[in-house]
Amino acid sequence: MDSHLLRTLVTVARLGSFSAAALELGYTQSAVSQQIAALEGELGAPLLHRRPVGPTAAGERMIEHARLLLERMDAARADVRRLSLPERPELVVAASPLGLDAAVARALARVREAEPRLKVKIRVLSRRAVAVEVAAGRCAIGVTDGYCAPGGPLALGDLGPVRQAGLGEEPCAVLCPAGHPLRRRAAVDLDRLADASWLDASGIAAPLADLRALTGGAFPAATGYQGQDAAALLALCAAGHGLAVLPRSLAASAGTAAGPTAGAASGVPAGTVALPVRAPRLVHRREALFTPALDGPARAFLDALPRGA
Repeated sequence: MDSHLLRTLVTVARLGSFSAAALELGYTQSAVSQQIAALEGELGAPLLHRRPVGPTAAGERMIEHARLLLERMDAARADVRRLSLPERPELVVAASPLGLDAAVARALARVREAEPRLKVKIRVLSRRAVAVEVAAGRCAIGVTDGYCAPGGPLALGDLGPVRQAGLGEEPCAVLCPAGHPLRRRAAVDLDRLADASWLDASGIAAPLADLRALTGGAFPAATGYQGQDAAALLALCAAGHGLAVLPRSLAASAGTAAGPTAGAASGVPAGTVALPVRAPRLVHRREALFTPALDGPARAFLDALPRGA
């Protein structure tokens, strides 16, 4: 008895439709009808009513047998596959959009050089989701980022056994359009910009709620951006949708002075200026998150990560 015919029968009965079953299985509707007819001819009994579609008494009994047979066949395939294929070690890493950088990529490369069979999975998640995944044990190590006072650590809430290790921090800058009135300032105080129009992009930029807590200012959101694409955020800022506090290396290349050509020098969209933040004291910080019980690949990756403050 052909397992494909059994699977088609079970699918049609479950969905109550030949067309829906064809779509799910990747067949044409006529092919599904022919498979059911072939199975009925083999068994010598009608298995499905056509209008409406539903199992006959013989069909119900056959579906019970078919489900058991298919489950056993699937289990057999999986069992044999496990025995025939060598097990590969796996490392699952969760990272926030600004947590995954060249240093992290190099650390992963060093681990794979030491263990060529290692399978690496990288999941890009929101900052808070990285911490949750590590705490739940679904990822061996997380690399996340955020904004805080110099020396950190990041305020991530109660993470149970999860530990935090600093990977470095850097000053922040306000990214603004080239035509902004403060574009020629060497540095800015955030409280002077509290009434400007801001981009609400807490997945990448410093959250406006944090800026309000630091300064007591309004920091009104002119545009909300719920994505995690840094390039898209930079483009929105360049087009005049609002200001954003970002890591200085993202807002402008190291050593680039604020001014009308800063955007072109740094690689960010043309028409932007990076203004270093003078006050309050605020840095962009990156951290590794991990639990004490790490396997070999996870421990090797953690050891390969460059440590900072």
